[in-house]
Amino acid sequence: MSDRRTTAVLDRNGLDFLVKALRAQGRTVVGPTVRDGAVVLAELASADQLPFGWGTRVEAGRYRLVPRADGAAFAHTTGPQSWKAFLHPEREKLWSADRTADGHLSVSKDHPDPPSYAFLGVRPCDLRAIAIQDRVLTGGRYSDRGYQERRTGAFLIVAECTEPGATCFCVSMGSGPGADEGFDLALTEIVDETGHRFLVRAGSDAGEDLFAELPTRPADHETLTAARDAVDAARERMGRSMPPVDLRTLMGESLEADRWDDVAARCLACGNCTMVCPTCFCTTTEEVTDLTGDHAERWQRWDSCFDLDFSHLHGGPVRSSARSRYRQWLTHKLSTWHQQFDSSGCVGCGRCIAWCPVGIDITDEAAALHDELAQRLRPATPKEPEP
Repeated sequence: MSDRRTTAVLDRNGLDFLVKALRAQGRTVVGPTVRDGAVVLAELASADQLPFGWGTRVEAGRYRLVPRADGAAFAHTTGPQSWKAFLHPEREKLWSADRTADGHLSVSKDHPDPPSYAFLGVRPCDLRAIAIQDRVLTGGRYSDRGYQERRTGAFLIVAECTEPGATCFCVSMGSGPGADEGFDLALTEIVDETGHRFLVRAGSDAGEDLFAELPTRPADHETLTAARDAVDAARERMGRSMPPVDLRTLMGESLEADRWDDVAARCLACGNCTMVCPTCFCTTTEEVTDLTGDHAERWQRWDSCFDLDFSHLHGGPVRSSARSRYRQWLTHKLSTWHQQFDSSGCVGCGRCIAWCPVGIDITDEAAALHDELAQRLRPATPKEPEP
């Protein structure tokens, strides 16, 4: 296999060729586009629908689109959606039942053929999130059949991050800003005096096959250097970071910390953080019937550990306070997720920070818990003897 087949340069027009080639394979191409004042994920008919010339400005509880003069396509941070919305949709029909004329019950499972997805512009943090959801929803004893069918054969094109936002902290979670594995193709966007282009790399057999069709040119030294420097610079410009401590130990030793009262006083228990999180996977089921009672359906929908009914047992909810629900979410995300799935449940995308209505910052909370624990474990200073 030649170097040209594994790494090459694709120009701006080649990006549209890429989308058309994927659609010619019968794939549903999904990527970022501008809609309703945000960069959202939607089906793309052409590369022209990508957010060329748009960036984002994010902070805790704030998100704004901002125009860019360079016309870059992937110079924005993650938006309110993640690829979870396509692989693990927020609402899915599981089965339906009908009462027949003779009084019997006919049950049919609802498993339509899923689209053959191609995801264009997956950030490295979201690439890690997909790998985590793969482990959660297909790697255990009870796999999610719908997720598995949608995930099988999905073609992943990662866009390495060169413009981190103020709420990004993927470096401290080991999930970016570059991508090393788990993708079919990887793009690194460069816009400089030489022009607008993309360094493209193949990462799988399927990626190699498509790579061979693209109108590429050999990767020159200047482009290779510019791509590497752009990703390295992004690594140095992360807006936030987790405290450099063992988060599993920190959370396990902070269950009774006073800090939980502080965050509970601010938290609205709205569940926004779980809805935008690319790895949160909790669901519930509900049955609906028509007015005659002759037709019923079971639907699976997203649920949240911030919902008061989420932990409801006979006699009431187990976690009745905002304090206990936020503690459950953060402790599971950073600590007990390891016990279940051998990894953290956080990829450092920063969505939970940007889309929290009151701007609660997961990195600030972890740092505050660390400071409180350190204070509690600090030996008492002996008193000076009186003269």
